[in-house]
Amino acid sequence: MIRAGAAIVDITPPAGLLLSGFAARSEPAIGAHDPLTVRAVAVNDTAIVVADVIGLHGEMTARVRRSCSLPDDNVIIAALHNHGGPVSMRGRLSLAADPDYLARLEAACVEAIDRAVANQRPARLFAGLGNDPDVARNRRHAGGTVDPAVPVLRIRDVDGAMIAVVASYACHPVVLGADNRLWTADYPHFVRRDIEAACPGAVALFVTGCTGDANTGHSAHASVSLAANSERTFANSERIGGRIAAAALAAPERELGQEVDASNEEVVLTFERREARSPEELAAEWRNERESAGPARSALLGHWIEWAQTTAREPLRPMVERVTVLNWGGLPIVGLPGEIFAETALHIRAQLPADLPAIIADFAEDNPGYISPASEYSFGGYEVDEAHRYYGQPAGFAAGSAEALAGAAIALLATQGLTK
Repeated sequence: MIRAGAAIVDITPPAGLLLSGFAARSEPAIGAHDPLTVRAVAVNDTAIVVADVIGLHGEMTARVRRSCSLPDDNVIIAALHNHGGPVSMRGRLSLAADPDYLARLEAACVEAIDRAVANQRPARLFAGLGNDPDVARNRRHAGGTVDPAVPVLRIRDVDGAMIAVVASYACHPVVLGADNRLWTADYPHFVRRDIEAACPGAVALFVTGCTGDANTGHSAHASVSLAANSERTFANSERIGGRIAAAALAAPERELGQEVDASNEEVVLTFERREARSPEELAAEWRNERESAGPARSALLGHWIEWAQTTAREPLRPMVERVTVLNWGGLPIVGLPGEIFAETALHIRAQLPADLPAIIADFAEDNPGYISPASEYSFGGYEVDEAHRYYGQPAGFAAGSAEALAGAAIALLATQGLTK
């Protein structure tokens, strides 16, 4: 019989560390609204882990996989991508990470996996698909594509007691804006709270889906502001989290099989420069603009100037990224790196049986930046033309990168007999 276990490890930082996620925000955290955690669910010799940080560096996740009690190839380690957490990746997102906190985060990921394995007991798996909570909006195109799926996995022991509930939805955890200075997991905190309240004794694991172009309705540039917004509040975060939790809790279910498997593939991604002018010219332009810019825009321009003087001059070395597929009783869990768009997720889903509630984890194993589908390059915008400066990359990913990752995922799914 399948054995399953779950664990939660607290990673709430102290006040005083810098928050990550908004270039306009430079002041440190003043406290915590809700605890930040690392949560793990282990099934046989496989596991999925989600940490309440904006991203995890591939070098860290590789060390975690080597250090934990499970085989390296059998673990997906993902970030929640909340923008109310600490700096969590060395050399990325334009802010210096606290080395002591990075060590704590890495150790917590290992501890969560090992505790979930130690907590394993005989279990049965059940999966279903919740109704669209109608929360996510395409932030690049009015009425554009979103992934409405709410896949849900319920894990019960042989006596029927709930061990864990894994739920997923594709919407950026950015209900709170740059004016927020409290540690928070954003709306996923409320999703997990409501699920755990309805399922006493269970660990709720929320997996952020492919959210590169999806949030609750504001543009990416709307976050370049420190002004309070009546829509970006904890009350609204609670309302949105409640809607997603309700959809997950109401999802019908069917029992899954007993097979458990894992496979992964490495994909080589390349970069391409899209700036038409030299770094020197761009830096001069941004310095001139900064003289009359407001505080938030000035902070962003400062990051860009620093990028033009340093990272922009680096050679475009290919990057190797990992794609992983777990098969839990016939339910696929796909781990993709970076910020992936809905189009890519829906392309993967189209290769699966229509009633299969696949979980597609964004920000898995590494978060090197936005990886846009080729169809979006002609539109440009923050995700395609600008975000790499903030992420500390010399250029954006070349067109075709998202398709390469999707192709690897589909091939792994086919190998495991999960495609239609």
